[in-house]
Amino acid sequence: MSDTWTISVAGRNYGPYALAQMQGFAAEGRLAPQSLVARDGENQLRAASEDPTLAALFRPAQPVPAQPKPTQFFTAEGNEEIQSFGRNESEAGDGQRAHYLIVADMKSRSISGLEEEIFNLGPAVPILPQAWLLASEMPINAIRQSLVQKLGKLDTLFIADATHDKAAWFNFGPEQDSRIRRIWQKLPDPAALKRAG
Repeated sequence: MSDTWTISVAGRNYGPYALAQMQGFAAEGRLAPQSLVARDGENQLRAASEDPTLAALFRPAQPVPAQPKPTQFFTAEGNEEIQSFGRNESEAGDGQRAHYLIVADMKSRSISGLEEEIFNLGPAVPILPQAWLLASEMPINAIRQSLVQKLGKLDTLFIADATHDKAAWFNFGPEQDSRIRRIWQKLPDPAALKRAG
């Protein structure tokens, strides 16, 4: 059996991806039990939960009482590998209020559940039909994790932390992820480059 997989999203195939990448996608919520996959070299798509190797990714994890594993996100500052995104866990309780812009495209679920969750996170105001401003002391990764629970498999979410110049997103395809990362990357300051040269 091949140790790489192709993922089919909206009729387009992406990959092949190695097991470590598939584990990352599952941890992010981008690979779900019902996601269509095929092992490299196979033509037949099947649910990820039906693949013997990938099925283990969807079993409930054993609770870790001392410290939960941090949620993983795509980042604009890194390469194709998955990295921590948002404030680190040590900053989570710093009491500093951040300002967030939250944008959703709801296609499979009602917007009311998501909006209710946003208002539970701190003072918020809707600014467009599916966009909100939020002030919260929670880190971006905790906000994303909370809101993802209210999304369906066709819904997308983008969160920008205006206070810390960070972003997190959910359920965009691999190509869109790459484009967002390229746009969000910090470009070198031309003045700093002149001073260094």
